[in-house]
This record gives sequence, C-alpha cells and structure tokens, in this order.
Amino acid sequence: MVGKGIGIDLGTTTVIIYVSGKGIVLSEPSVVAKSGDDGRIIAIGCEAGKMVGKNPRSVRVIKPMADGVVSDFEVTEQMLGYFLQKVCGNSIFKPHVIVCMPSTVTNLEKRTILDVVTKSGAGSACLIEEPLAAAVGAGLDVSHPFGTMVVDIGGGTSDIAVITMGSIAVSGSIKVAGNKFDRAIMRYVRNKKGILIGEQTAELIKKTVGCAVPREVEIAMTAKGKNYLTGMPQSFEITSGEAFRALRYPVQKIYEAVRSVFEMTPPELAADISSQGIILTGGGAMLYGMADIMRRKTGINAVVADDPINCVAKGMGEALINSSILTDNGYDYKIREEVVGIQAEDF
Repeated sequence: MVGKGIGIDLGTTTVIIYVSGKGIVLSEPSVVAKSGDDGRIIAIGCEAGKMVGKNPRSVRVIKPMADGVVSDFEVTEQMLGYFLQKVCGNSIFKPHVIVCMPSTVTNLEKRTILDVVTKSGAGSACLIEEPLAAAVGAGLDVSHPFGTMVVDIGGGTSDIAVITMGSIAVSGSIKVAGNKFDRAIMRYVRNKKGILIGEQTAELIKKTVGCAVPREVEIAMTAKGKNYLTGMPQSFEITSGEAFRALRYPVQKIYEAVRSVFEMTPPELAADISSQGIILTGGGAMLYGMADIMRRKTGINAVVADDPINCVAKGMGEALINSSILTDNGYDYKIREEVVGIQAEDF
C-alpha cells in the first residue's frame, strides 16, 4: 500500500500519532482555539491547550471530541488535517490511517469517524476498537484461545473487553474516565471549600494527591482558585483523603462496569481471566491505587500495563505491521469515495 502507515489514537483529551517505522511522533491535546469574530484558527494542539480556561471572550477554545466520538465534525477535520500535515509534511502520497474507536460506538459514529479522517487528508482509513489495540500495545499475546480482560481508562470513556483468539468476545463502555475524575474534584472543592477551580488545577490535584484507595501515608498540596462568594483569588490545601472522597463515585462506576462485563462473560473465559488477571491501560489507569481497587472489588489480580497512555497507539503500530489483526476482525481500509457511499446500516 503506497503512502505512510499511520495510527491515530483520537482521544477525547489527547491525539497520539504513531508512524510506521518511526514510532510515536506526536502527542498533543485535542483542542482547537478559534477567533470568535471570524472563525479563524488561532492555535491547535499544545498551543491551544495552554489557553483552556484562560481565553478572552474574543477567542473560543473548542474540544471537538466528546466521550471518545466526534462532537464537532468541522473542527475535528481541521485539527486532524493540521496534525497529518505536521507528521507527513509535503508527501506526494496520502497516508493510510488506522484510527481507534470505543468498543460500543454506533454504526453512525463509525461512519462519522471514517468520514472525518478521510476528509482530513488520509488516502484510506480503517477502524480498530480501543481495547483490542490496547491489549496488543500492552504486549499481550491475544491470538490464542485464552481469555484476557483489558480495561482501558481514557479521557472520555472507559472501555472494558474480554479478548480471545485475536478478537473481542465481550465488551462494555461507560462515559466515566479521566475527565469525570477532574470534574469530581472541581465539584468537591466548590461544595466543600467554597472555591472554584479550573480543569488544569483539577488535573494537577488528581495527579499529585488523587487516589482510588486511601494512601497509607496521607499527603497534601496547596492549590489556587477563586472564592465562590467573594470572587477573589484564594489558596487552599487539599489532602489525599479529600481527593479520595471526591473520586470515590466515578471510580466506583468503573469497577461496576467491569463487574457487569464479567456477568456477560462465558464461564471458561472468566476462568482464564481469574488466572491471567486484568490489564489496565490508558491515562486513568495511572491514578494511584486503581489496580488495587480493581483487585479488591473483583478478587482478581490487576496490573497497570507498561506505558499505559501509549498502549493504544502502540497497538495500532503493531496492526500496521501485522495486517491479520485487522482482517481477522473484519476491519478493512476504505477510501474517501467508499466512505461517502457507506450508509450506517452497511456496517
């Protein structure tokens, strides 16, 4: 196939691009800044990400992905076109692209993803489910008739899948992940301390003192926000115990989703998972104690994959080399003309 092989982890919070033969070459926020007057693009990716929560009225900061799917077609197309140009330069041949999707997207959402990718400059595009790519990227051998469970906790969605013989046997997806963690912290600080904070401060708190289980030794940090009543800047301290209480509900929703997938899993595959364990991938898996809470609630060993944030991108890189990962699951490349002619019911 002529043209570069590219894998795109089109995430709610971050776009990660893998180029065949080079590895991961780009990881930037899924953010676009536009002029509020004429709609002119001001910044994309890292530069736009710096503007989140700090933009003036004359600038709109847009996150075109929501819960793992395209929410703003035009802005997503512009963002992807920029990233593909940045990666491919002035190459004569258009790249063939593999792009990931949550395991429970609708046929219409599949068509939308293919549409936006081929319109952004890809010569052809192919879809792959995130949990399958994450499993391959985590280094798991999924080709044998042996059940493996992967829990991919991203920014917008958490995808849970049982994989055997190179395919997904059972899967589930919920719209609770890293972004909901941030919002839970923002809500807790507002309700308990009377202080308003932004997404970036909430994310810093999550990474610094956040935890899915209480820490053995409590730690604390100082952050800054705006007093809810006076509107004046105010510093405050937040402990790991408070962060745990803030995050308890969204974490609970994730392990409940894992339990619901187990309920649908055939007994033989469930027995395999009980000995093999659960693999956690995605940025949300890095929350302190996430593997511990999964272990306590399911009674099955759970571990965080090496380099969990990039597992999906690495898995797509493997799929670029080993096409059987795609063909065995019925995934195939489609050019722009084919995508335009696809109806949702054709999937």
